[in-house]
Amino acid sequence: MRDPSAPAAPLPTLLVLDAEPLPRLGRLTGRARIEHADESSLADRLPHADVLLVWDFTSRAVRSAWPGEGPRPRWVHTASAGVDHLLCPELAASDTVVTNARGVFDQPIAEYVAALVLAMAKDLPRSLDLQRERTWRHRESQRVAGTRACVVGSGPIGRAVARTLKALGIAVAVVGRTPHTGIHGPDELDRLIARADWVIAAAPLTEQTRGMFDARRFGVMQPSARFVNVGRGALVVEDALAEALTKRWIAGAALDTFETEPLGGDSPLWRLPGLIVSPHMSGDVVGWRDELGTQFLELYERWEAGRALVNVVDKERGYVPGR
Repeated sequence: MRDPSAPAAPLPTLLVLDAEPLPRLGRLTGRARIEHADESSLADRLPHADVLLVWDFTSRAVRSAWPGEGPRPRWVHTASAGVDHLLCPELAASDTVVTNARGVFDQPIAEYVAALVLAMAKDLPRSLDLQRERTWRHRESQRVAGTRACVVGSGPIGRAVARTLKALGIAVAVVGRTPHTGIHGPDELDRLIARADWVIAAAPLTEQTRGMFDARRFGVMQPSARFVNVGRGALVVEDALAEALTKRWIAGAALDTFETEPLGGDSPLWRLPGLIVSPHMSGDVVGWRDELGTQFLELYERWEAGRALVNVVDKERGYVPGR
């Protein structure tokens, strides 16, 4: 039994790398000392924090601010699926646990991919252009059922995309880092994308996947194929995609994520024929921030109770290992 006269243990310090709107952390009142930082103050505050919540998941400040030797947070959680924005060598080599928002974005992104596939198959972008021009022009569209898709990335997002496309009658092959039942290995990627009508990039960004969709890969695809990226921007060599669309090596593409965000107004990507551009919004449905906050609170309560955390990132691989 604790001696009632003994001083109470200090509350753990939770440091939040802020972004608006701020997370709702009222459930932690009296259980954590909550402090806030921006990019300019993060380095000074990190050594004094027990937990870091990277609420601003567009920031790369953690990479430059992470302390080397000495005190540092025991746990870092990012309110995003990707972790490349924070995994610097010092953090990767430390004993700090890193978790992510795995599970929040899976189905919304899958629905977004399905919407893009249908929009391209049914020529909806052109219909909207013609409507603005008040032009009546009959066309034929593509039947989706019976086509083939290759989903690159076998994590929860990739698997949700595969399930949703299968519901549309599309035959789907999934490519992952390691082959096993229902998942093809990387050595089969070229063969599968050469047969696919739809190539969906949903892989994490690692040294192995950076720039994987380059001029050679776009050259392997069918002239009738469409490419969709809902993974990370740096999976794609953007100049190579621009060339593939301009020279009609592929029929179309949709990008929801880019190597540099936000996409500058002078980027040639805005004007590429057959390209749909969206501002990294495929997983952001009504209420998504509340879901992220609730997920973090549930993880915090596990950490507070000394229970094993879920969504733990393998810092060498750069993602949460799964099936």
